[in-house]
Amino acid sequence: MRAIQQFTPAVLAEVIRRQPPSDGRTTLAWQVAVGAAIARATSVQLADGVLTVTAKDPRWLTDVEASRGVVLGRLKLLLGNDAVRIIRTAEPPSGRRP
Repeated sequence: MRAIQQFTPAVLAEVIRRQPPSDGRTTLAWQVAVGAAIARATSVQLADGVLTVTAKDPRWLTDVEASRGVVLGRLKLLLGNDAVRIIRTAEPPSGRRP
């Protein structure tokens, strides 16, 4: 028998992967992959396998960049192996918030 902690991520990943591609699906996968604090401080957009991460404060981008490999692995699990190939970070245009 498997512990619930081992079972839940696999079930969640399967549910997310079965949804049609959308901004909402990408945002949910991002939230699960990075956790609540980073998810609240950032926004994401996925196009052609490139996930662009914009942060309200550039300091958050340092955390994203430091954990890029781990986050990419989690996103591949959640969205499918080919959905995200690259994570790119970008600061919001001056004076604007994502």
